[in-house]
Amino acid sequence: MQQNIDSDKVVQNLMASWQASGLKQKLIFTFAIIAMFRFGAQLPIFGINNQVFQNLANGNNLIGFLDMFSGGALGKVSIFALGIGPYITSSIIMQLLAVIIPSLEKAQKEDGEAGRRKIQQITRIFTVFLAFFQSIIFALALYKLPGAISHGVNPLMFFIGCTVSLSAGAIIVMWLAELITEKGVGNGGSLLIFAGIIAGIPLYCKNTAILVSHDRALQFGLVVLTAIFLASIIFIIILHEAARKVPIVSARRQVGNKVYGGQNTNIPFKLNPGGVMPIIFAVAILLFPATVLGIVEHMHFKNVIIASIFEKLNMVFGVNSISYYVIYFVLIVTLTFFYASIIPSMQPKEIANNLKKYGSAIPGVKPGKPTADKLNEILTRITLIGALALGIIALIPTVATKITNITTFQGIGATSLIILVGVALDFINQIKTHMLAKNYESFLKQ
Repeated sequence: MQQNIDSDKVVQNLMASWQASGLKQKLIFTFAIIAMFRFGAQLPIFGINNQVFQNLANGNNLIGFLDMFSGGALGKVSIFALGIGPYITSSIIMQLLAVIIPSLEKAQKEDGEAGRRKIQQITRIFTVFLAFFQSIIFALALYKLPGAISHGVNPLMFFIGCTVSLSAGAIIVMWLAELITEKGVGNGGSLLIFAGIIAGIPLYCKNTAILVSHDRALQFGLVVLTAIFLASIIFIIILHEAARKVPIVSARRQVGNKVYGGQNTNIPFKLNPGGVMPIIFAVAILLFPATVLGIVEHMHFKNVIIASIFEKLNMVFGVNSISYYVIYFVLIVTLTFFYASIIPSMQPKEIANNLKKYGSAIPGVKPGKPTADKLNEILTRITLIGALALGIIALIPTVATKITNITTFQGIGATSLIILVGVALDFINQIKTHMLAKNYESFLKQ
């Protein structure tokens, strides 16, 4: 009986979210943009023999991993083969520059909407240059790859067409991501990555079923791996939703005949303030050199010294190397701290000044600098715990995959799992926020 009541509430909530003013149009728009992205991922570049590159992707864990993030666009060498990567990398560069360059920092923190638009415009310009650079590297790799160019196609024209198509595709993907962010629901870049991962799941399930069908040991390993994946999902949700609540006491103020304040409240600081962004940024930073090295590996350089250098670099950045996971863990921890440092709601000095301004304080702590120092100590501790937890969760499913010898799920390991759960939770929270805002609007109109 209770289950029926709960299911009815779920249905009622879904219907309410669908009928909420404006939300239905936003959801339809979001799904339409994702459908356009998936359609573009199926359009191959003219003159490419994509079967050759597909075979290369099947035998290379790195390219296969990148292919999963692009939803198969990389393996098909489609116009969207570069995916959202250049845009994310440009965003990382701009956020780093905003910390270093005072004018950009001022635009980000003080200039409001105008500053945000300025930084966004510079990010777009960076994306264009980065997409063009990556397109040249990718086109050169295909040019050198035996059998990649279809018979009868002029190599020079193929190189020019490939570079232009890949650059234009990356710019279109950036545009689609921004459309979702501005007019749809959720973060556009994260949702496009989410769609790419989801698109690859059926193939991973099919390959896994074939792998374990005649081996009892692998079947037991699959059960263990599934349990670890489910446990990881639970821990990801806990990490995503957990928060440290700092108690705040407000002083009483009398204005005329009315008394304001005197209530005890709290400021919630999330354990993982960056959500999935540290993971996405870490992947973008780490896989850029790994991608180049993975493609260059098949060029067969005649110079022994150059070949040796690329071989050693490939050992360091290779997906199967220990150094790769060590660097990955360090990047996640570092980027979690970096992302927390640029979030407006996690600035100790500004929070302390606002508390002092409105006559509020942390119990037992003096207003002003002592409050800022106390908040800085609290934020450093919870960010460290969140960063280490995120890094550990990111590695556990990968280690479990290697122990159980079920390599077909390599692509949908920890990184993909965290992104899937994190983006799904953010998407649901944005829908709830939209519904709550509409409820307030309807209440005020009454």
